[in-house]
Formats: sequence, C-alpha cells, structure tokens
Amino acid sequence: MIVAVDGGGTKTDVLAATLTGEIVVRRRHGSAMPHAIGVEASVARVAKWVSAAAGGASIAAVGVYLSGLDLPREVAAYTLGLQSAGLSPTLLVDNDVFALLRAGTCELDAVAVVCGTGINAVGRRADGATVRFPALGAVSGDWGGGDCLGREALWHAARDEDGREPRTVLAEAVCTHFGVRSIAELIAQLHFGERDHGELAGLAQTVVAAAEHGDAVAGALIDRLGDEIVTLAGTCLRRLELLDAGVPVVLGGGILQAQPPRLMARVRQGLAGASPSAWAVVLTQPPILGAALLTLEAAGCSPAALDRLSADFAGG
Repeated sequence: MIVAVDGGGTKTDVLAATLTGEIVVRRRHGSAMPHAIGVEASVARVAKWVSAAAGGASIAAVGVYLSGLDLPREVAAYTLGLQSAGLSPTLLVDNDVFALLRAGTCELDAVAVVCGTGINAVGRRADGATVRFPALGAVSGDWGGGDCLGREALWHAARDEDGREPRTVLAEAVCTHFGVRSIAELIAQLHFGERDHGELAGLAQTVVAAAEHGDAVAGALIDRLGDEIVTLAGTCLRRLELLDAGVPVVLGGGILQAQPPRLMARVRQGLAGASPSAWAVVLTQPPILGAALLTLEAAGCSPAALDRLSADFAGG
C-alpha cells in the first residue's frame, strides 16, 4: 500500500490506501511540525504513525508533506531521517502546500496560495519547473495569514485606545475576543508571558467580520491581504512564464476557504488584472487527498486507482 501524511501547525492527517486506490486507514494526529519540535522528534512521530497506518503491510511509497519544510536543507534533512527509519525505498518529502495544490487540481500548469495561520504559495509547470518561497515570515518578506492579521489588529486597537489613531471597532472586538477590559490589559498579559503571542492569530475572523461591516481599518487590512495573495499568485505565474496561459490558481487555508466576500472580490479582481486567463479554484477537499494522490502517482499506480481514491475520499 501507500501511506500519505499532511501536517500543519495543529494537526497531522495520515491516509493509507491500496495500490488500486482503496482507502484502508484515515487518521488524524497532533502536530509534527519540525519547526516546533525539531526534525528528530518530528521524524519519530511521523514514522510511528506511518507504520501504524500500514499495519504490517508492505509499503510501496510514503509521501510526507509538512508545514515547516520550507528550505532545501530542511527537506533534505527530513528525507534523510525518514530513510533512516526504513519505511519505504520510495519517499516523497516536501512542504504541505504541494499537497494542497494537488488536492485542488490535476492540471500540470498550476499555482496554489495558502492563507491560514500563515501564508505561502507555490507554482509548477508541466516541464517540472517550480516556483516556491522561503515562507519564514517577515525575514523572508512575507505578510499575511491569521498571525499577521491578529498582530495588525492589536497594533491598530492599541493606537485607538491611547489616542494615536482614529477609532476602530477592532479595539472593542479584540477586548471581547480575549475577555479583557482594555487593550492595555491584553498588552500587559502578552508582555509578561501570561498569554502566548500565537493566540493573536485567532483574531483573523474578527478582522474579517469588522471589514464586512464597514470598519475602515479592518477593511484596509483585508484589502492588503487580498493584494498580497494576488502578488504571490502573479509572481508564480510570471516566473513560470504562464501569465498568458489559462492556469488554475488554487486557494486554500482557513481564511480563503471561508470565502469572505470582500477578500474574495479583491482577489478575483486582482487576479483578473494580473493574468486574465487564470481562474481561481477554492479548495474543497483537505490537502491529505493531494498528498495521497501524489504518493499513488509516485508508486506508478493507474489513473483508475487515482479516480477510485478520489471517489472513496469524497464518499467517506
């Protein structure tokens, strides 16, 4: 059989299927993100989950797609770790955005943008050329996702409360979200380590809602996010020389898959201006499907097997 793994910051999905595309095992585990727990610990967890999913059966191929595998040396180190675990002679290891891309389209010329807690993008061309980004946050030029929206919301709320900026509904909304009496109280909690800065990512939907209700500050943040999504997609298309081709742009991640009207209108308008022949495809299936399809393909399975797995997945 094949075993596929797709993991982000909070969960890891594992799927085992026969070489004819029949799903045998589908499980969800906690995070195995190497940035959070280290490569060695992550490899140990994933290897354990893969072996358990296989249940003693021979494994023809293993595909592991994880958030945090951003740079070539990270992918190489993780691949070496899995090779040492002896799971299968056929190993696929890469960033989870590749699984998301395959879950959204089977087109060989395609782009994907993921916007959840963070933001990332990848593009591929039929001849094998790819475009990707380091996706390491501000140090690699990134802006977007729930983490950025949350930090920006708090920034503006703080300036509202102390008088440095005009009023925004975000000040009250942030207080309500965290159950505090003032932004100053929240700032103190973050400063003294009583709250984790990662909790700010939970404000993403607060910003989206405020924008939809006409708040100017929140609206500007959502417009900036939409422009950044278009910039990522357009850059992939330009670098792959596909701006004039009819190419699907898969949109995934919690923020995009919720399809907030203002954000989606901004993205579609911007994409039409950057590449009129491209079209947006909002992801409807979890990325683990893409990971499994890529792994079946690496094992040399037939198109019928891919179709069966897709059908079994949709039916399950």
